[in-house]
Amino acid sequence: MTTYVISVPGTFTGGAGRDVREELVRALRPADPHRTPAGAEEDIDILTVHDDDTFTVRLTVEADDGPEAEAKARRLTESALTAVGLDDATAPLGPAVVTGIDTAG
Repeated sequence: MTTYVISVPGTFTGGAGRDVREELVRALRPADPHRTPAGAEEDIDILTVHDDDTFTVRLTVEADDGPEAEAKARRLTESALTAVGLDDATAPLGPAVVTGIDTAG
């Protein structure tokens, strides 16, 4: 297994207030990229929200290959969004992509 940092983009179509964003970060915390050397060194934020309500979630997942890691990260993101009351209509996601591979270990 390899540790991947995956980025999952999306858009808050109805907006997402500070409380929702904080809940989302808490829901995603177990996959926080800061727990990897690369994530800590580069100070990778778990959630970045832009002025136009687009966002990027960055997660750390263990997987055998990139496609598996991307699928896992997307499932984790969808689950966290659902947990805070958002769905495909209120927070549609774009394609997940590998943005880092933790080679330390």
